[in-house]
Amino acid sequence: MARDPARAAARERLSRTSVPQKDPTRPSRLRIWVKRRRSMMRPALYGAAALGMLGLVALVVRAVDPAGRVRSVAESLGGMGEGLGLEVQQVILEGRRNTPTDMIRAALGVSRGDPMLDFSPEAARARIETIAWVQTAHVERRLPGTILVRIEERRPFAIWQNSGRFVIIDREGRVVATDGLDQFGPLPLLVGTGADTMGAGLHDMLKAQPEVADRVQAMVRIHERRWNLRLHNGADVLLPEGAEAAAIQRLAELQREARLLDRPLAAIDLRLPDRLVLRPTRQAEPAEQPGPQQANRARRG
Repeated sequence: MARDPARAAARERLSRTSVPQKDPTRPSRLRIWVKRRRSMMRPALYGAAALGMLGLVALVVRAVDPAGRVRSVAESLGGMGEGLGLEVQQVILEGRRNTPTDMIRAALGVSRGDPMLDFSPEAARARIETIAWVQTAHVERRLPGTILVRIEERRPFAIWQNSGRFVIIDREGRVVATDGLDQFGPLPLLVGTGADTMGAGLHDMLKAQPEVADRVQAMVRIHERRWNLRLHNGADVLLPEGAEAAAIQRLAELQREARLLDRPLAAIDLRLPDRLVLRPTRQAEPAEQPGPQQANRARRG
């Protein structure tokens, strides 16, 4: 068979332009790039590991001997951290609304430039939680130079008057402020010994009866046993011991039916469940009434 000259020429051109085989002993560009990146990251990784070991050793030293027999070792570690740039650069504070910043700063006990490894987040948290406004605190050390402080504050609940002194308290009765009382807006007024710790429950009962709550000026604790409600018109509502919710509901019904709270009365006695005693402002002796029905007859008359 005769050989095709055109086909033979095409094969010869293909053999000349074929891709050369790669040398298996020569590294690829990807391998070279990965190797370079590893060589660049290796010092940073070694440094981070060294810092972590320094922090761990410092914590162990303080836990084993907090009194100071090996205190010089801890101080040496703090100095090494300072040499590595582990110094306090900034403090981030979150959640603060009413707590004075100078109190938080004093409780932290740290300044810019102090060694980070000498700062104890747990001890700082315990000090911050002694501040009256602070309910809980979280303190975190973020290397190389940031301290994060996150606090949850107590909420102002009421003004408590006792022995001529006015303070702001939370729902549990803890005093959170002693001055600047008007900056917290309108708050319930609690009066008397024991009103600070018992007032939240009575306040919730009043909120369920807005017809009564809107007319109450103060909740007065009597002999640490029972409550009086002082109304805005000057009248006193005497509540029974241990049955306040039922008495307040009864008072709300009397207000809806007879507008009792809008009358010129000096006192409304609800201490007896089957009897209503009204004391008018111009009458020396109290007038006893059997209940809401007689109040309705008085209103119609």
